[in-house]
Amino acid sequence: MISVQEAKNKVIENTNLSRIISVNASEALNYYLAEDVVAPVSIPLFNQSAMDGYAFNFEDIEQPLAVVEEVPAGDTREVSVVKGEAVRIFTGSRVPDTCNTVVMQELTEIVNGKLLVKDEGLKLGGNIRLKGNQIQEGSIALKKGTKINAGGVGFLSALGLTQVKVHEQPKVIIIATGSELIKPGNELLDGQIYESNTFMLEAALKDMGIQPAIVVVKDDKAETERVISEGLRNNDLVLLSGGISVGDYDFVEGALEKNGVKPIFYKIKQKPGKPLYFGKTDKVTVFALPGNPAAALSCFYEYVSIAIKLMLGSLQPELSKLTLPIDRTYNKKAGRANFLKGLTDFKTVTPLEGQSSDALQSFSLANCLIFTSEETATIKEGELVEVHLLP
Repeated sequence: MISVQEAKNKVIENTNLSRIISVNASEALNYYLAEDVVAPVSIPLFNQSAMDGYAFNFEDIEQPLAVVEEVPAGDTREVSVVKGEAVRIFTGSRVPDTCNTVVMQELTEIVNGKLLVKDEGLKLGGNIRLKGNQIQEGSIALKKGTKINAGGVGFLSALGLTQVKVHEQPKVIIIATGSELIKPGNELLDGQIYESNTFMLEAALKDMGIQPAIVVVKDDKAETERVISEGLRNNDLVLLSGGISVGDYDFVEGALEKNGVKPIFYKIKQKPGKPLYFGKTDKVTVFALPGNPAAALSCFYEYVSIAIKLMLGSLQPELSKLTLPIDRTYNKKAGRANFLKGLTDFKTVTPLEGQSSDALQSFSLANCLIFTSEETATIKEGELVEVHLLP
């Protein structure tokens, strides 16, 4: 068995970037940029009013002003004012070059046809978004490795970009093994359980922007070999669930070997998820997760998601980490690292009830995993622990 850090290092060392493709900027959600995006224009492209009001020269703030024009958003005319004049303006409108301040309409008054400014706190340049204030033309707008979220889609569109270069999302298949597995909605017989791992892992992958293929196979040696062979032919990542232990009906390890998968590691000094397998062929990455669902999901977040993010071009593939005090004493056996399902308010962290390898109720409430080292046996209340934030 190897340590948690050794396992993560091997995942990082043996994962390659996916190929670079171009996608529509409007459809780039959850992709990672394959190159720096340079701003083709400044944002704003012109001095822009931040609100509805009046634009004028600040030196005229104490005198009544004649409102000589109205400038709606989208107006491209060249409008100018002279001393003692102002223009009616709206949010997003271009501020005339001869104006340097905008007053909001609620802090003005019209008396005898003249505008009076009533904003005692107004300063020179107030309520104007200066040209290039957000981004200057020619500067780096978003760096290589940035994950595109909803704001990123909007920002790319605001720059006028229609295409961006990203790393292609890997094709992934989930293969769940087990003759006892029954699809939810069907009647259970004694000895059977509802299959949950494929739904759980599919949800975790969808959260990363990936829609996997899914296959459930019974504990049959020949069928396991066939399904794995097909999965290796048609995917970039094969994610197996169950059948990787050493029971009489655990056929996954042998089936992977027969299909030419080179093992990189098998078994980690950790709980849950000791029987985690990682291997690869020339083109395909393979993880075989434990069948117990909480163990499978812990391994997904701590190892599989690292590989996927690396394929996608992420520069920070591991879960975000914090160091926080634990709010109660927790006892464990030394000898294996633990990933404890936890709940944090970002001031302290609580280990939840239900830490067994099959316990999903606690996982459904968790927003983090608490990492404890192999050597640790007792964590005392108030002691600082490493906290891995779940997506």
